[in-house]
Amino acid sequence: MHVALCHCSDCRKSAGAPMVSWAMFREDQFVVTQGEVTTCNSSGASMRSFCPRCGTGLFFTNAETLPGIVDVQSATLDDPDQLPAQVHIQTAERISWMAGQHTLPEFARFPGEE
Repeated sequence: MHVALCHCSDCRKSAGAPMVSWAMFREDQFVVTQGEVTTCNSSGASMRSFCPRCGTGLFFTNAETLPGIVDVQSATLDDPDQLPAQVHIQTAERISWMAGQHTLPEFARFPGEE
């Protein structure tokens, strides 16, 4: 449906990252085909599912605010380049220094290893 970079504090704390990229799918288009997930209630009707072996966050549902929707953490996909981000959401909760992150110097690898 779309891909969004979420800046809300719940996503940041759950992922341990300054933002999380979510690919939104209709629930009837989503199936876990292998492995198992563990799901916990992170707040209210928000359900976060993750790998019970390594702890990687995988997907999110909220039947109240996003009925029939599954948000998949797109960075966990084999080819996340196939689903580029289209929008920033929850920017009211964005970490202030994230607003200008695109202006920071870039290195293809660790500085000094290029």
